[in-house]
Amino acid sequence: MEERYFQESEIENKNEREREIELIKNIIKTRRELKNVDKNFEYAQDELVDYYIYQMKANQAKLNYLIKMAKMKGITVDMINDIKYRLSSDEEVG
Repeated sequence: MEERYFQESEIENKNEREREIELIKNIIKTRRELKNVDKNFEYAQDELVDYYIYQMKANQAKLNYLIKMAKMKGITVDMINDIKYRLSSDEEVG
């Protein structure tokens, strides 16, 4: 029997529009994480410098991949900004 990760099965059950929105959310989240790591790196000392460099490289590689996927799907910056605006509005309400 083939094992599957829970997240994989969740993604497979979504329609194309929902997948695009999930991709956009991941781009926004990864950008936010990259900015946070960059801020933390500015104040890092000793061994934490290496840790934050690793985190920046990992987040940048992930962001590059997600952007490549978005381009292949024809997702534009306007769509990303629209989702980002809706997410920030939802956070203010909730």
